[in-house]
Amino acid sequence: MSVFEVEEFRKYGHRMVDFIADYYRDIAEYPVRSQVQPGYLECQLPTAAPEDPESLDDVLADVQSKIIPGVTHWQSPSFFAFYPANFSTAGFLGDMLSGGLNVIGFSWISSPAATELEQIVLDWLGKLLQLPEEFLFSGGGGGVIQGTASEAVCVAMLAARKRAVAKLMAEGASETEAFGRLTGYVSDQTHVSVQKAAQIAGVAANLRVLPTNSSTNFSLSPAALRKAVAEDAANGFLPFFLCGTVGTTSSAAVDPLPELGDIALEYGMWFHVDAAFAGNACICPEVRHNLDGIEKVDSYSMNPHKWLLTNFDCSTLWLKDPRQLVAAMSTSPEYLRNKATDEKLVVDYKDWQLPLGRKFRSLKLWFTMRLYGASGLRKHIREHIRIAEHLESLVRTSDRFEMVAPRNFSLVCFRLKPLENDTDNGRTVNATLLEAINSRGACFLTHTVLDGVFTLRMAIGSSRTELQHVMEAWTIINTEADRLMKH
Repeated sequence: MSVFEVEEFRKYGHRMVDFIADYYRDIAEYPVRSQVQPGYLECQLPTAAPEDPESLDDVLADVQSKIIPGVTHWQSPSFFAFYPANFSTAGFLGDMLSGGLNVIGFSWISSPAATELEQIVLDWLGKLLQLPEEFLFSGGGGGVIQGTASEAVCVAMLAARKRAVAKLMAEGASETEAFGRLTGYVSDQTHVSVQKAAQIAGVAANLRVLPTNSSTNFSLSPAALRKAVAEDAANGFLPFFLCGTVGTTSSAAVDPLPELGDIALEYGMWFHVDAAFAGNACICPEVRHNLDGIEKVDSYSMNPHKWLLTNFDCSTLWLKDPRQLVAAMSTSPEYLRNKATDEKLVVDYKDWQLPLGRKFRSLKLWFTMRLYGASGLRKHIREHIRIAEHLESLVRTSDRFEMVAPRNFSLVCFRLKPLENDTDNGRTVNATLLEAINSRGACFLTHTVLDGVFTLRMAIGSSRTELQHVMEAWTIINTEADRLMKH
């Protein structure tokens, strides 16, 4: 194979498209959760790279026989684990074009279209979400596409730290003293990426993890937050960062943004909201109330690659005042200087993220928004919510299963009811049931623990999931429950 020859690329490109199309045609034949054991691949591949070129036929044969068995099929319509990773023809085509152009758009001058299209589509999406004007470029704020929500919360925390440390140093504290006085606040349902961000930012020792329970449907209690913040402030700490969530990973709980925002404003905290999965649904007017209070937030992130038909990776982050992020992340070596940057005429996204290099990610979001339109994206989300409502009704009318948390968006949290003499409140029986379901390979669910209760999670959101796939999974769940209870 040549390094690149146009007609050869056209030929092999068609081959690859056919291979991928056949994969999706046959995806129902594969176990959704890979059934291989750790280390399965090492004994099947050579211990060193080939000295001489091999054929594409040989490589694709190895993909089919050796790689596919080790793939957990996230794009299966029977994938209900974690939260989904969406794909679509439009998203794939945009990603293909991004790979074909292969620009590294770290600054405006490095590829002006990459920067300017990203600014435009972030404003488009912000308007669909009815974000306040101050989050948009047209209103003095702005958005950026990160790789993941983990990166988004990390850069938000670094910006918050920069602002807070500057305040304390202006009051006479040393930088070391300032770091030691910073306190951040999350709930025990907040995504673990915030804890990792705190480790990177050097403030993990003073990250307060506040407990939740079923009395608030596992959302963060404003009273608990106020008490913790007031105690820290009284003891000489500076509360600097709060992360709220719209759609927690465990149960899709929604934190009360208006009340949390008031506390953040009162104490001068940076308020970040992580809505990685559920935020996408807020393009639907009937779901938008979950973002009430967003006007009190400093930064907001969500992942179109989870539920908006946009291929991974595409995590959108909006900020009211991007200058604070740039102040924390900016670097200006001589070899990157240029007239447009020096005259502050452009956005350089290298100063909005952790790495320098970045892909032309906005293409796939642009393709998706144009080829499906807002109406198509809303239809996709509404159908999944409708299916989840139906599953919820099946659980609630079942004699053997029960809901553990309210259904929010398209996540259903339930369990097999434990027997009266169960010594561990159903943990063992539900863990056994989950493994039996997943070992069959026909569907894939994951679990969480809510208020000490081992809980099965069924997240409905994969691009091709329809009611029939959920009903097939429900049959499997009941069949394995029957088998389990007979023993």
